[in-house]
Amino acid sequence: MSHFAAAVTRGAGSWAAAELDLSGVADIEEITDRLRDADPEAAVSLLFVESDDAYLVILRLDDGEDLRVFGSDSVFAEESRLGAILLGDIEEQLPEIAAADDEEEPDDEEEDRPSAEPDIEPVGDPELLADLGMPGGRLIELCAQEGMLPADLTAEICQAIGAGDEIEELRDL
Repeated sequence: MSHFAAAVTRGAGSWAAAELDLSGVADIEEITDRLRDADPEAAVSLLFVESDDAYLVILRLDDGEDLRVFGSDSVFAEESRLGAILLGDIEEQLPEIAAADDEEEPDDEEEDRPSAEPDIEPVGDPELLADLGMPGGRLIELCAQEGMLPADLTAEICQAIGAGDEIEELRDL
């Protein structure tokens, strides 16, 4: 599986982006260390891992601590070694997604929600970017949007949090 990993960090009010090499990582702690090393002084460190034009995983560290993870689809953990490392510790899919799957009869509220592909199961903490301008509901909605590639998700998320130019410049290198 091919992947792209971008560390997006915010120090004194400005964002910076750098590609992060994840080759040879053994576990989530090693990935977290590499993210910390991208900018040891960062108040917020995000890692966007895109894999095979199908999956996106976002990791977040605040002041180098308290790892939070969100994955666009739990299947990534089953399909690749990197996916298992990134999402392996997440026990179950999102509660609202699980509850929707268990419903037998649609209700009026369901018609108002965006339709998600039935085989996509986001996992982790969808609110990890809420304080930066990307609410959890919007993040899940983007992941479920048909035709949305991981690179598109990363670009839209970074635009919403104020790091759009930095991620775009990184891709242009």
